[in-house]
Amino acid sequence: MSTIDFSHLRLLAVFATVVETHSFAAASRQLQSSRSRISEQVSQLETVLGVRLFQRSTRQLLITQEGRKVYEEAKQLPPILNNIESIVTPTEPHGRVTITMNHDIAHKFILPLLGKFQERYPLINLDLILDDEESDLIAEQIDLGIRIGPPKDNSLIGRVIHEESLDIFASPAYLAANDTPKTVEDLEKCHWILLPQFELDNVLRLRSENKTIEIHPKTYHRCNSPLMMQKMVAAGLGVGTLLPSMIMQEIDNQALIKIMPQISSEPLLFSLVYPSRRQVPQRTRVLIDFLLNTNIFNH
Repeated sequence: MSTIDFSHLRLLAVFATVVETHSFAAASRQLQSSRSRISEQVSQLETVLGVRLFQRSTRQLLITQEGRKVYEEAKQLPPILNNIESIVTPTEPHGRVTITMNHDIAHKFILPLLGKFQERYPLINLDLILDDEESDLIAEQIDLGIRIGPPKDNSLIGRVIHEESLDIFASPAYLAANDTPKTVEDLEKCHWILLPQFELDNVLRLRSENKTIEIHPKTYHRCNSPLMMQKMVAAGLGVGTLLPSMIMQEIDNQALIKIMPQISSEPLLFSLVYPSRRQVPQRTRVLIDFLLNTNIFNH
């Protein structure tokens, strides 16, 4: 069985550089290392191979017969390893990154940042997968996702980027046509727009004065898209629980009005999720860092 493994390839490449530059000092300058480190690596290679590669003296460095034969094979390694290194650790991040999120987050928070990201990393191209249902990042080979809540899969890494509670909103048109609710019983009589991902069994579980309350709407529409749900509430089709950060413009121009402000949901966590913390490609890492440092929900 061979005594060489992949960890020794770098030693062979260092040895080839010493042969081509004719000295440890010249090789150290080319490899941006120290002379003693280069000498140590060649000695380590000689120990692995069990042969002397150089005859050393204070005045000259002579390659042995075995060293010459090893060099003839190893001389191909420096350019090969440099090419591999340029692929895995490029000087400028490049390549394609796939990221998934729901339509609402994409339109309201990611779209305004794409120009800045493209200007900073012009060689990175993005594949945006918009889906209001959670995609399987590993099975679908997706690099990164933005999700509400921590990862449910232990194989995924989650980085919390935002925390916020849902409040109850209605449009002025809806409130003009219906009495403004003042109690939980009034809320149950309202026509609702429900998001199945949050309102399981068509029941709203919210908080009021540090107590959990349940609201059982008698009539409701359901929609699995947060963006469409917001538009339905703004159109006066019913009341709904919405995230204030998602509807700042509508709040400012009074297209949506918060009702019963003492009631809200438990805080929701927004997370960046990706399959592994180890061996994350540079192109994906810079996108993760960009999103974490930009504070996208408060941009």
